[in-house]
Amino acid sequence: MREDLRALLERLDFQPRGVSHPPVRTVEEAHAHYAGLEGAHTKNAFLKDAKGVLVLVTVPAACRLDMKALPALIGTRRLSFASPEVMRAVLDTEPGALGPLSLAADTGRQVRFAIEASLLEADAITCHPLDNTETWVIPRAVLVRLLAELGVEPVVFTLPAP
Repeated sequence: MREDLRALLERLDFQPRGVSHPPVRTVEEAHAHYAGLEGAHTKNAFLKDAKGVLVLVTVPAACRLDMKALPALIGTRRLSFASPEVMRAVLDTEPGALGPLSLAADTGRQVRFAIEASLLEADAITCHPLDNTETWVIPRAVLVRLLAELGVEPVVFTLPAP
């Protein structure tokens, strides 16, 4: 576990639990390994808006992101995917390992965090701990404390029903 994440978890007095698995890069690949974990499974995207604002978006794993509708939901302009190089530089995270815990590496607080409302209502979510060979269960209360500890005020949005 990375030292910045370890230090954060110690401050929160949180001992994570989850599963180790082979490296995965997509929700589909990961599902076979974490299907038995309780909690809402997540999907993440690292985006930038027309003005260069960086946004980490977390939604339920089964959702499809509508890149045309999303900007209005999260208060940005046109969105595109940020490059893997920017993800590495700002979040010190490799593609496939992105998740809310990546915010622990954003020491410059350059990234806005947008999360779909149902995930904040779930008892827990699952996500990678900056490493796509593990998936952890993060209880809602821990997620809320973690964001507060990092000084992150999430943009909470609701996706329209399909």
